[in-house]
Amino acid sequence: MLDRLNLRDHAGLTDAAWNALIAVGAAAIGVAIALLAHRLVYMALLRLSRASESKVDDIVAAHLRKPTRWAMVALGLILAARETPVLADVWQKIAGFVMPALIGWIVVAVFRAFVEAACLDDPNTTLDDVRARRRRTRLAIVSRIVTFVVVFVTIGLMLLSIPGVREIGVTLMASAGIAALAVGAAAQPALKSLIAGIQMAVTEPISIGDVVMIGGDGGTVEDIRSSFVIVRTWDERRLVVPTSKFLDETFENWSRNGSALTGPAFLHLDPAADIPPIRAEFERLVEDHSRWDQRKRALQVTNMAPGSIEIRAVVSAASPGDLFELRADIREALLAWIRVHQPEALAHTRQFEPTPEPGIPNVTA
Repeated sequence: MLDRLNLRDHAGLTDAAWNALIAVGAAAIGVAIALLAHRLVYMALLRLSRASESKVDDIVAAHLRKPTRWAMVALGLILAARETPVLADVWQKIAGFVMPALIGWIVVAVFRAFVEAACLDDPNTTLDDVRARRRRTRLAIVSRIVTFVVVFVTIGLMLLSIPGVREIGVTLMASAGIAALAVGAAAQPALKSLIAGIQMAVTEPISIGDVVMIGGDGGTVEDIRSSFVIVRTWDERRLVVPTSKFLDETFENWSRNGSALTGPAFLHLDPAADIPPIRAEFERLVEDHSRWDQRKRALQVTNMAPGSIEIRAVVSAASPGDLFELRADIREALLAWIRVHQPEALAHTRQFEPTPEPGIPNVTA
């Protein structure tokens, strides 16, 4: 004790400055020990997780690295504050902010690690597995809803630690009707997005990986958020579509119950076209094509106009992408075959020289 007094007097410090210096030193020592302990423990756990074949422990370790580091720092400050009254006073003032934030961070990290581990691909699951896509979608939406709720509760607990805010809350409770209306009006967009996200998770009109057509544009659902959906088009554009569009408006989901599709390729030919040879060539082309899933193939005359007929070549494929490629290849190959074997079948414009009627003069421009 005398040594501490002599050191303080020698440094020429006041009591407040000396106590502050002790508090800073104790905090620095506590933080350093906490960071060192966290590093040693984390490195040991990381070594164990890398030695195992499972990816789950790697995911958990990656998500918990930062929140546990700061939790250890908080623990170091708590232990140091027990021996330092000045540091204890400071910690008591900031604990209401720090502790809810750390707990909320750890809860979100644990839940996100669980979601990522649950979304790990099963070796027996294909990319077009509808159940796997729905599971990923459900987990992604639930994860965002849980994150929203945890953040909301955490911020509320942090604000309640402020005496002034707590007093305002008590005053508002006395007029709960007005407070409820005010809070409801202010939080309407957030609550609407939250309810829309819950509705998307329950009804599942779309899933991540679905091929959809909405508003004249089509693409693959890349991500689903609580307030919007990201759709990736064939030309790598990203459409940001409000969630309400999928809940309130009509759209096409080409892969809701499976990715296999059937689609037509149209040809417009001359009425003089000989259909049976064209049908035989179509069947041969489809039979030899690697993208055909052997479910359906048919060639029919579906319409007729004064100068042409419409040929519909229906094919099936295992996915929307394969169907697009198959239709384009069949259309191109049929046109090439018709050009060589039945050039007269290609649609063309006929011109006739008028035959003059007796007694009517032939007037030409």
